[in-house]
Amino acid sequence: MRITYGAHAMDVMAERGIDRAWIERTVIAPETIEPDATHPERVRAYRTVPERDGRVLREIYVPTLEGAHIVTAFLDRSRRRPS
Repeated sequence: MRITYGAHAMDVMAERGIDRAWIERTVIAPETIEPDATHPERVRAYRTVPERDGRVLREIYVPTLEGAHIVTAFLDRSRRRPS
């Protein structure tokens, strides 16, 4: 799977201390996915990040033929870990 990153995604990953490995794990094996209500071509993927005290990473990406193009990512304060 080919994962590409937009400029905004690269900036916020650096600012927020989000590791590429977490992004890749979330795209490949998300715990939850849902469509983005504002941008129907985008997908929201969620996954717990043990390295960040079990907080939930939310990433927004556009599916591509080869894999995914990451738009943004952040640790979602409003999202709870799956039970």
